[in-house]
Amino acid sequence: MSIAGVITQLRTTNLDESIAFYVDKIGLELEFRYEDFYAGIRVGYQSFHLKFVDDPDPSLDFVAAGGHMHLYFPTSDVDATAQMLQERGVVMRSDVRETPWGNREFYASDDQGHVLCFAQGQEDE
Repeated sequence: MSIAGVITQLRTTNLDESIAFYVDKIGLELEFRYEDFYAGIRVGYQSFHLKFVDDPDPSLDFVAAGGHMHLYFPTSDVDATAQMLQERGVVMRSDVRETPWGNREFYASDDQGHVLCFAQGQEDE
């Protein structure tokens, strides 16, 4: 037996809007959809899932207040990614900045308020 990977799940109160956010605004791919309840979003060779719920994700305030993130997206050009997302109307939580550990990154929010980090490491430059 071997474990092949890990897939995270985000909760959404509007599956259609969340799918549209990740596909149309971020540029990812809808991997699958199961009725009005569940969907998978493909990111390269990985994916994450969206699950319809009645109430907003209870982690939203905790994650935002603590400087945490829900999803981390490595990118080869963080400046171009930030510009694209701004042009597409994505809510930006920070400008692109240098980190003490050598990354360049910025934070944004999805349609539900999940915190997304987009980062470019030194090895990606």
